Amino acid sequence: MPNRPPFPFSVGLSRRQALRGLLATAAFGAATKLSGCTATDTGDSPAGEATGAAGDVVVGFIYVGPKDDFGYNQAHAQGAQAMASVPGIKIIEEASVPETSAVLETMRSMIEIDGATVLFPTSFGYFDPYILELATEFPEVQFFHAGGLYQEGVTPTNVGSYFGYIDEAQYVAGIVAAHTSKTGQLGFVAAKPIPQVLRNINSFTLGAKTINPDATTQVIFTGDWAEPVKEAEATNSLADQGIDVVTCHVDSPKVVIETAEKRGIFSSGYHADQSSLAPKGYLTGAEWDWESIYTFLGQQFVEGKTLMAGDIEHVLRGGLADNFCKLSPYGPAVSEAAQADAEAARAKFLDKSLVIYNGELKDNNGNEILPAGKEYDQQNIALEKMDWLIDGVKGSTGS
Repeated sequence: MPNRPPFPFSVGLSRRQALRGLLATAAFGAATKLSGCTATDTGDSPAGEATGAAGDVVVGFIYVGPKDDFGYNQAHAQGAQAMASVPGIKIIEEASVPETSAVLETMRSMIEIDGATVLFPTSFGYFDPYILELATEFPEVQFFHAGGLYQEGVTPTNVGSYFGYIDEAQYVAGIVAAHTSKTGQLGFVAAKPIPQVLRNINSFTLGAKTINPDATTQVIFTGDWAEPVKEAEATNSLADQGIDVVTCHVDSPKVVIETAEKRGIFSSGYHADQSSLAPKGYLTGAEWDWESIYTFLGQQFVEGKTLMAGDIEHVLRGGLADNFCKLSPYGPAVSEAAQADAEAARAKFLDKSLVIYNGELKDNNGNEILPAGKEYDQQNIALEKMDWLIDGVKGSTGS
């Protein structure tokens, strides 16, 4: 995909605050209109007129954090900008919406005030109960969630799930980490022990073990998606334990990457490219490529295709070969041998010949996960219900 222009940053009233103000002063009327932000606004600026032609499909994006977080929200916002380039699409956005009933208010505002017919509430905690509740109330609106588990016959037909097999990129990053580590001790700062996070931890470790079978990954869970103080403490704790490569799955890897650089250890990024934050120690990273899927979906919307009619699949998944994710460029500390092994694994993902989860495979309590000769391919539903850590990971899902 071509590079997109950077989005600006501003601070002001949120959509919810503006809406409350209008309601409180009974200012609704022909002379007063609350509209969403455009794709060139942040979603936190004062309410203003959204640009776009009459008849455009209005698509709303909602983020749990700021759009310039060097992480999860920034990756989605860049994807939203790509969708905005599709003729016939108008984007509205709101950032820093917590995983509470506040997201209900935001979604309702986008539908009733801005005329949105498609919503992308991107954070994990938005799905149940908030998306599910509003999808029943607005059956004509399409709701797309990143990672939610769609169950046919149970989930409303106007709800779709999309996500990428970014653990493929984490597996490759684990190869680079194991090549670079002098101690064989790797670290992982994680938010919550949900399946998508556990899958990244396990895949990173399995990639590392192809280079160093004795490699270990110490995981520390912070408890939430954005806990910068705890993220710094966790990174420092890992460095104090002699761990010399650290990666993460939190909303904004910025603190982890910057702290690792200050401590003189190596880092591997996540969500977006954080190489500018650690010019010496950044190795590579597992990045989302939401631009591809969002552009594709935008084109479907303009053509009038919907989840409800069955024109758009309810579950959209893809990995490196499908441009759902990608690798950050290799940093200066990555050896030629590391790059060669990493690229060899990447090539196997591209031709879909590499399966990460092959038996025999045990968890870190010695329980058998997969017997010898069995495997979980990327589409196996068992991986989306993962509640275990593999042998070689130090930590507990109950941390």
